[in-house]
Amino acid sequence: MLILVLNPGSSSLKYQLRRSGTPGTKTRILLDRVIDSPREGTLNPGFLENVFDVVDAAVPHAYRGTGIDAIGHRVVHGADHFSSPVRVTPEVIATIEELAELAPLHNAASVACMHATAARWPDTPQVAVFDTAFHHTVPEYASRYAIPEDLSTKYGIRRYGFHGISVEIACREAAAFLGVPMTSLNAVVAHLGNGASVTAVKNGRSIDTSMGMTPLEGLVMGTRSGDLDPSIVTLLQRRGLGPDQVDELLNHRAGLLGLSGSADMRTVQDAAQHGDPRALLATEMAAYRLAKYIAAYNMVVGTAGVLVFTGGIGEHSGHFRSQVMALLGPLGISIDEARNQTENSGIRAISTDESAFPVLVVPSDEERAIAEATAAVVLSKDPAIRNF
Repeated sequence: MLILVLNPGSSSLKYQLRRSGTPGTKTRILLDRVIDSPREGTLNPGFLENVFDVVDAAVPHAYRGTGIDAIGHRVVHGADHFSSPVRVTPEVIATIEELAELAPLHNAASVACMHATAARWPDTPQVAVFDTAFHHTVPEYASRYAIPEDLSTKYGIRRYGFHGISVEIACREAAAFLGVPMTSLNAVVAHLGNGASVTAVKNGRSIDTSMGMTPLEGLVMGTRSGDLDPSIVTLLQRRGLGPDQVDELLNHRAGLLGLSGSADMRTVQDAAQHGDPRALLATEMAAYRLAKYIAAYNMVVGTAGVLVFTGGIGEHSGHFRSQVMALLGPLGISIDEARNQTENSGIRAISTDESAFPVLVVPSDEERAIAEATAAVVLSKDPAIRNF
């Protein structure tokens, strides 16, 4: 089965062609591209047509079949509507579009991809795979906010969590690397990219996560503020900013960008190493916030069996990992700097032999998880799995 995977992020579109074999076997990458999203913040038809031209040109060289067999989409927010991957239908698209208010940097892009692929390949089945699905196991005491119950119920206000696709496959890879069953894995997983989050995993299930009702809560991110006093929002509104302006500020002009002038961690770290005080503060704040969450979630899982770094920054920035780990000495974990600074393409341990528990770097492979889920839904004979 030849599967096109579309993974729109907050600042880019990653797309792959993957060959899926028999159930349980890894998919094989045939085409892998990452390109910047258009500046207007959504994926316009012309931009996507250029992408699809590249895909169509690659198919004859990659595959002897007649064309693409299925299309898998990463969708950031599924709220309470979707707890597992589903076939894309007009009703599913409409629901994802309604949820765009809760994930303004992502859901609209996913909808644009679904419409465009349906127009280009109208007879090809599409599957939506949700970042929020892995976090449906978070207990109510961790997912509820302390506001009146009638408002929580009426507006669906609760912690949904994100990056679940990445976190789940990172846990599967970590469990295999450590030789333990997924159902026995206790882990703290830090997915670090332009968007960033931490998840507490107990017995292979998410039990808490730093992002909340939207991807805005939690860590200091590329352009998002992360945690802040809610009264800041009302203060800004009293000073004349409307709700949309505050939303745009906190999602697009805060985080590393607001602190240092750049949303790119590589640029910020380079500036910090050259003594830029704004960049120094930005990296210190980001590392401190992350270390606090890791320490808290170590308690939540009852002492972690492993700390996992994944995502673009988590995988490639040894310097930022060092900053974070320098704050975690009280947990008894430590990294070997030679291992930490060594780059390779696979999963690896960067902790010292004396570390209280292992620290792993696990390359993110959301596209593999999306491709496997897409194949499972398309091939399933169970209507409850295949349809919304």
